[in-house]
Amino acid sequence: MKQFISKTEEETFKIAAQLAKTATPGMVFALYGTLGAGKSAFCRGFIQSLCPLVQDVPSPTFTILQTYESKDFDIYHFDMYRLKKEEEAFEIGIEDAFIDGVSLIEWPEKIGYLLPKNAIKITILIQEDQSRLITVEE
Repeated sequence: MKQFISKTEEETFKIAAQLAKTATPGMVFALYGTLGAGKSAFCRGFIQSLCPLVQDVPSPTFTILQTYESKDFDIYHFDMYRLKKEEEAFEIGIEDAFIDGVSLIEWPEKIGYLLPKNAIKITILIQEDQSRLITVEE
């Protein structure tokens, strides 16, 4: 387990970029945290570090999925917040993402048993001073 303290969004981007360097096809990163904790900001830093030409990385809250092409693999950015049932994840092709690309999943608790057991768990907690405690468990 690794822990980081981020005091700014830029620091969160740097932490995410470090983790992105370890990404290989088939890896799943599950991001936990409350609304506003910084899950989307973390994903933005992760994606932009691997896809430097991508300027806009919106939260996929309404689209549920955004995809990006990095040099070595596709990145699937999921936001499961609006799912009503776990099985709805199949409708957006989650099983293909788990095989062929790197997946970033916000609100992974919404897909329950579908989340791979080997997913890397990233928890972002807002601290009293508004910094973020980012915990990475492999």
